[in-house]
Amino acid sequence: MSQLLLVRHGQATPFEADTDRLSPLGERQANAVGAFLQASGVQPTRVVHGPLVRQTRSAQLAHAAAGGHWPAPEGLPGLAEYDGDGLLRHLAPILAERDPDFRNLYRDAEALRENELPDRNRAFQKMLERLTDTYLTGETTHPQVESWADFRSRVRAAVRDLLASPTGSTVVAFTSGGVIGSVVAGVLDAPDASALKLNWRVRNASITRLTFGTGRVSLDSFNETAHLTPDLLSWR
Repeated sequence: MSQLLLVRHGQATPFEADTDRLSPLGERQANAVGAFLQASGVQPTRVVHGPLVRQTRSAQLAHAAAGGHWPAPEGLPGLAEYDGDGLLRHLAPILAERDPDFRNLYRDAEALRENELPDRNRAFQKMLERLTDTYLTGETTHPQVESWADFRSRVRAAVRDLLASPTGSTVVAFTSGGVIGSVVAGVLDAPDASALKLNWRVRNASITRLTFGTGRVSLDSFNETAHLTPDLLSWR
């Protein structure tokens, strides 16, 4: 049998002008992942990451923290997250124009954008959940935003590539919450809505483990965080 470890990237910078980079906390989280896996005796046969900066940098830091003994990290475009910035830039204004309830959520989130946690996160999460629900169903679309169906298809294609690894492989993949939620929902034969519900629970730098082989894939663990001390825990 073989293993696929899905690692969510470290904390990024969602409320800053550049949202696709690791925060100082995110860098420490990525280091913790590498040190933990190395100390646990995990010896990857392949290390991959999505193309986003936060995914790539998480893989690089974990690789270094593991002593550089892992195979060199490879980029895998299919592991990119759905276009969260595109949802906010293109889909949110469309939905706000036609849905008064969402318009209020959108305004609240914008008004609290500069506030301290947790008020900022709470308002943003309420707005984002409503927005992604309409994105998933195709109710709100824009030609410059990858559809949920296309996102799901490319993620599944990337995972099929990883699951074709030879028997006895250990693959470590650095990706994002939406990707992990979609993969886990697929393994469990759960509906698409479950992918987003899982996504909201995936902590930064958490580990989700799958076992695969002989045409089968099983979920062994979801959202492991035992390697993260309390000061390293975060969702966003």
